[in-house]
Amino acid sequence: MSENSTETGGQLPRSRPGELLEEPQLRVDTVRGTRDRVHSLLEAVLSVGRELDLPHVLRRIVETAVVLVDAEYGALGVIGDDAQLSEFLTVGVSDEQALRIGPLPSGHGILGELIRHPETLRLPELSAHPASYGLPENHPPMRTFLGVPIRVRDMAFGNIYLTEKRGGREFDAEDESLLTTLAVAAGIAIENARLYKKARESRRWMEANAEVVSELLSGADETPVLELIVDHGRRILHADLGVVALPVPGGTDLQVMIAMGVDAENHRGLVLPGEGSFMGTAMSVGRPITTTHITTDPRVTVGPPRWQGLGPVVAVPMVAGEKARGVLMLARKEGSAEFTEGEASPLLSFAGHAALALELAERRRGAEQLALLEDRDRIARDLHDLAIQRLFATGMTLQSAARFVQHPEASERLARAVDDLDETIKIIRSTIFGLRVHESGRASQSLRVRVSAAVAQAARTLGFTPALSMEGLIDTDVPSAVADDAIAVLAETLSNVSRHARATTAGVSFAVRSGTLTITVVDNGVGVAAGSRRSGLDNLAVRAERHDGTMDIRTGTQGGARLVWCVPVAADHAGPA
Repeated sequence: MSENSTETGGQLPRSRPGELLEEPQLRVDTVRGTRDRVHSLLEAVLSVGRELDLPHVLRRIVETAVVLVDAEYGALGVIGDDAQLSEFLTVGVSDEQALRIGPLPSGHGILGELIRHPETLRLPELSAHPASYGLPENHPPMRTFLGVPIRVRDMAFGNIYLTEKRGGREFDAEDESLLTTLAVAAGIAIENARLYKKARESRRWMEANAEVVSELLSGADETPVLELIVDHGRRILHADLGVVALPVPGGTDLQVMIAMGVDAENHRGLVLPGEGSFMGTAMSVGRPITTTHITTDPRVTVGPPRWQGLGPVVAVPMVAGEKARGVLMLARKEGSAEFTEGEASPLLSFAGHAALALELAERRRGAEQLALLEDRDRIARDLHDLAIQRLFATGMTLQSAARFVQHPEASERLARAVDDLDETIKIIRSTIFGLRVHESGRASQSLRVRVSAAVAQAARTLGFTPALSMEGLIDTDVPSAVADDAIAVLAETLSNVSRHARATTAGVSFAVRSGTLTITVVDNGVGVAAGSRRSGLDNLAVRAERHDGTMDIRTGTQGGARLVWCVPVAADHAGPA
């Protein structure tokens, strides 16, 4: 080897000592940086995995992702059944900024690109991508972008979106690798949270079912049981409004009997058509139905506007055997998460308890009615065989004794006593007629039975049973035309109490005295407000005037309202013995 070659080819590069020391230091810094980022990734995975409540898991994922890759803004979008974003959680945007930006995105532009193509997307310039629609007005400027899909058991759950890496830098391959790893851990955490939520809800449904069954076995009325079912459904599924509607007798319409939660007073007592209403549709199809926006749902075509502020809704028929006995509906406020199939499925079986409560109450009322009729038979026999005969014998004795009384005043008193006994016998005979009228198949003609049925029917909407008193020759002295109007007046008045009075007690008096039928209905509600609609009250007055009677409504002596409806009837019409 020549001397020149030694000088040129074998000579070490001339470097300063400081430059030789910098290279190992850079390698050490790189190793430390990598170690720190790996440590941060492990902490992020552990942090996400600690949570079990799904909303908290989602919030923790996006917050961790922002810190992990040093991004200024982050978001997590949950993909709904319609391939749009059903939830959108943001980090880095204040509430005031969000309010100025407007509605949350639904899944278009770059956000929709990851929904259509669930693959990692890293962009140095967001606006340069063909799918970019630009940013809304008042939106913070965003240039760099990194998006990673989240999968749960090979199913797309949502996406993590990050923008604006701090320091004006671009997201690099290492950021992409870290975020992809976090997305895998996020998928596992989400699945664990879902399983935990499912187990927790199953336990709550079991506890609710046990409580409802206990109430049913105790013989409780249907109204408290229905209220209990609505309350449990609202709490378990985090609903803001719960409603139960039952079929109107003799028709296809539904009437809201129970309403609990936000704006419940706007729903309670409403009569909804079988066609053109959301609950009517659930009743007709016989299966759960859901909507994400009840205010714009095409199945709601008639009825008063009552859905302001509400969004997702689920309605399930209350089925016992093969018969739907009503509809249970739950609603959440606008902007809330939609009801899933997993939530609607246990709700359907739970609503079956409501149908069972109605069926048991119906059978219980039938048994009570049968016992009542049997008791009436016994009372009628006792009155006829014992009371009337004794009264008749007493009257005959008094008439015989009158011949031996010479004092005029004493004779007059004896005559009045005999007349009183005759009137008493008339009343007892009328009572026997009312008690026995069902034996000949004429129960529908008994005014007493019709009055009792009207009050019992009203109790279902009132939530309590009004006190009822009946007096006089109701079944014999009231003509059929007057009786029909009287029942209509009683039903309309009790319906008004249910819809408007907000009462907790009410009383009904149905009396025939001195040739006049008088119906009195009192309640402890809010009374008759000045300037309130009087179309229903005018109808009651017209029915009274039709029979030369009167109708008066005023504030009761202890608050509430007091309605008195009077019409003349036949004054002397004895019923059969």
